[in-house]
Amino acid sequence: MTTENAQRLVIRRASWEADGVMSLELVSADGGDLPGWEPGAHLDIVVPSGLVRQYSLCGDTADRSRYRIAVLREPESRGGSAEIHDTALIGRTIEVRGPRNHFPLEPAVAYVFVAGGIGITPLLPMVAAAERAGVAYQVVYGGRSLASMAFRDELPVGAHVRLIAEDTGGRPDLATVVKESPEGAVVYACGPNGMLDALAEACERVGRELRLERFGSDGEGAAEAATGASFEVELRRTGAVVRVGESDRMLDRILETCPDLMTSCEEGFCGTCETTVLEGIPEHHDTILNEKERATGKTMMVCVGRSKSSRLVLDL
Repeated sequence: MTTENAQRLVIRRASWEADGVMSLELVSADGGDLPGWEPGAHLDIVVPSGLVRQYSLCGDTADRSRYRIAVLREPESRGGSAEIHDTALIGRTIEVRGPRNHFPLEPAVAYVFVAGGIGITPLLPMVAAAERAGVAYQVVYGGRSLASMAFRDELPVGAHVRLIAEDTGGRPDLATVVKESPEGAVVYACGPNGMLDALAEACERVGRELRLERFGSDGEGAAEAATGASFEVELRRTGAVVRVGESDRMLDRILETCPDLMTSCEEGFCGTCETTVLEGIPEHHDTILNEKERATGKTMMVCVGRSKSSRLVLDL
């Protein structure tokens, strides 16, 4: 694991927020202030087994004394959520990296916040920021049932906030939500891939800007990055040069020299392995960077990246 932006925090409190959803409160061991953060930020959490998982910060951005995250127990997860739910964590010191933000709230004339299940977590601070700024917004929060929908009591009360439980009200009509949104509104969304894909189609039809954060990947990025022209990668800090063959995964070649590189999803959706590009032209296959960020060529997700140039120089 790299030590960049790493800190050790104490889990002070765990609380049930909904069926299967536990929140954790993390504080500094010495009681000092924590690094500031903005809506959309997340932490990389190193769970006791050594797995690295990402969780959105869902507390108060003005409260520097603590961080709050929420974890949904997922039977089909890769192990992190079950470990957090099944391990006695209160009082334990854990290693984290961040906060980091690939999902920032950008200025807009109005917002539409769409959450699916645990996807409410990155949106909670955004709603609070819009409320403070006096910017028009609406919230559409869908879940399997009201009992499964965490933090619903923390949302403002009013017609601009809609809670839609699938067991009683079906699924949100996303096409209508987008169509009826104000001109110039920006849609922010987090939830299952199916919901996000439907929302993307609806936004494209009416010309709304969409910012989203995904729970997972459809695997296309990793598949696209699995083959391509061979290239060299110079790891500037270590001084090593590795060769990535036509059917090699760049991450595997890098880990042979940098085994402590922090990685997690290895599918291009979590951002843990984001690395600074010093020279060369990266080939992106992640679902995090937008087109503008990709065009700068300044960083890349090395788990699903390749190179358009014959040589790539990374800050590793």
